[in-house]
Amino acid sequence: MTTIKFGTDGWRAIIAKDYTVDNVERVSEATAKWMLKRKMTKAVIGYDCRFAGEMFSEVAARVFGDHGIKVFLSPNFSSTPMVSLAVVKTGSDMGIVITASHNPASYNGFKLKSSFGGPSGPSDIEEVEAMIPDSAISTLPSIQELKEKGLVEYIDLENMYMDHVEQSFDLDLIKNSGVKLAYDAMYGAGQNVVRRLFPDALLLHCDYNPSFMGTAPEPILRNLSELTQALKKDSSLNLGLATDGDADRIGLFDEDGVFVDSHHILLLLLYYMFEYKKETGKVVITFSVTEKMKKLAEIYGLECEVTKIGFKYIAEIMTKENVIVGGEESGGLAVKGHIPERDGVWIGLMVMEFMAKTGKSIKQLIAEVYEKVGSFYCDRDDLHLTNEIKNSVMAACANGEITKIGDRPVTLYENLDGHKFFVGDGEWIMVRASGTEPVLRVYAQAANGAEARVLLDAAKKTLLG
Repeated sequence: MTTIKFGTDGWRAIIAKDYTVDNVERVSEATAKWMLKRKMTKAVIGYDCRFAGEMFSEVAARVFGDHGIKVFLSPNFSSTPMVSLAVVKTGSDMGIVITASHNPASYNGFKLKSSFGGPSGPSDIEEVEAMIPDSAISTLPSIQELKEKGLVEYIDLENMYMDHVEQSFDLDLIKNSGVKLAYDAMYGAGQNVVRRLFPDALLLHCDYNPSFMGTAPEPILRNLSELTQALKKDSSLNLGLATDGDADRIGLFDEDGVFVDSHHILLLLLYYMFEYKKETGKVVITFSVTEKMKKLAEIYGLECEVTKIGFKYIAEIMTKENVIVGGEESGGLAVKGHIPERDGVWIGLMVMEFMAKTGKSIKQLIAEVYEKVGSFYCDRDDLHLTNEIKNSVMAACANGEITKIGDRPVTLYENLDGHKFFVGDGEWIMVRASGTEPVLRVYAQAANGAEARVLLDAAKKTLLG
């Protein structure tokens, strides 16, 4: 029996090793029984562009149908935000996404979505996890049998999402504004909807390829060299957008091909929402996000709350309170007026709308933000280590053994979720272990890229010797 554990964003495992039909049945069985315990009757199930996504989604649908739960099933690949939106639009109780998000192609996964259209809360996930049976079900009804009984209905999640976008944005304004888009789908589930929205955009990796051509579909700088080069070569392009495997995370580039990280996008969103759209509310960020967000929120007189890492913590607050902007360092961002869900395409549209309404470039808008909070640069190294070394480093951090980063003394230490070591005014190192891979993530903030690099190199030497 494989022990199945949910990480910060669902269960993920290597296909054909632990991610098997039997184990998907086990997780689906637990989810279905948990739903019945809560008297829930309807679910939406979708899958992204990964290997065998359609097959695994049908396995989940067959388990749900076997328990009498009505399933709205996607006939084609879809993004995580499409599934979450469909949960709300169909009045369903749960959403299931067969995806491993930004993990390498060898992985697949299983995400749980709640009736409000966002990630299920930590307590609900723990309850589902505790109900996972030791073995799979011996026999299940076919999809055809369930269709005949009215327990499976195919719905087009992409068209539903397109309708929602068209009702929420002035697409003609954006298209006629001079914003020229280059988009990298990273072979992920955002490819069709962006092609439909902006057929004249430069489209990269917008075809079906479950291998992702060997690059994990995470929209970070080192994975987006083709997009960077395209912007540098073609002066008519003034915005680069990338989304991850299930299109809930965003990567962004300015007109010069310079990467705009999530810290800066969050600041732009708050600037736009408060000063131009005249919205108010709480700002919610995870532990790894720049404290410049706290500073801008303070300037605007808004409350700012810091959560553990994982968008589910942000979503939980968004369902209970008036949140203007929420987000995490890894590209998962959300804004007021949409579902409480990460959505890379939606956030891209927000940025394009900001540019269209102001007639300004991303670079100009960031300069205006810097006038308010000061300039800064964030970077991150992913150290691929053995679990033994990873755990040893984390223990050293927790035991107070890290008193310097290089030759710089630690002036402040925080450990809400991971370990953050402040070494100067606005400069810090944060260390956190991945919940899904044998990886140690080391984050840095400094005044500029060169100083951030020095800080990361010093941290690596301090942590690993």
